[in-house]
Amino acid sequence: MGGGGGAWKVAFADFVTAMMALFLVLWIVNQDEEVKGEVSAYFQTRYWSLTKDSPGIIPNDNMELVQSKKAHFDNASFIPLMHIKKISKDLLEVYVKNPNYIDMKTMRVQTTDDGLLVNIFDNPERPVFEAGNPEKLTEYGEFVFQTVAWTLARHNDTEVEVEGHTSSNLAGDKWKVSTNRSLKVRELMRGQGVRQRQFKKVAGYSDTKPLPQSETNPALNDRVTIRIRAGS
Repeated sequence: MGGGGGAWKVAFADFVTAMMALFLVLWIVNQDEEVKGEVSAYFQTRYWSLTKDSPGIIPNDNMELVQSKKAHFDNASFIPLMHIKKISKDLLEVYVKNPNYIDMKTMRVQTTDDGLLVNIFDNPERPVFEAGNPEKLTEYGEFVFQTVAWTLARHNDTEVEVEGHTSSNLAGDKWKVSTNRSLKVRELMRGQGVRQRQFKKVAGYSDTKPLPQSETNPALNDRVTIRIRAGS
């Protein structure tokens, strides 16, 4: 009776696997709606489950300044992974093609669980807003925002939120300045082909949303944040 006799092991393994699957289904059926929603999100490959530990598409020693668990879109939805990768790739090409014009001190791109987060800073070395008129874009600032707009215009199925921010050191009406910054960026992006329907929010936050660990350099909070996700 040598040889043979092992077929039952395969059948038994299949039986155990089937039982585990059954128990898993029974467990899910008996959970509340919140747990069911989380399980459903996991098996639909929500983007954050793949990228929550990613520092972003551009290596950056100071990426903790822009890290965020969520992008906090007003109407969050599942993100097609390949779509976001394509947008990330297109934005990366902007850096490659303009190495002497766009730097890490001005624009940083980060993946989040809701899509892409683009922070554009008013870098004192290469300001994007005029010193005497903090609501007006410099020529350099116009170019930086145009590069983002060109990418979004090519991906016209995206949804966009524009947020203006200021540092606590900025003189004048911070609410007015931050709001006008976001409005001017939206106006510029519209002129570069971004559709009206793509904009889901344009707002100013004054100095109420400082970046983590920016206490030593408040100027980092003089920025415009652009949140990008695939259209619902």
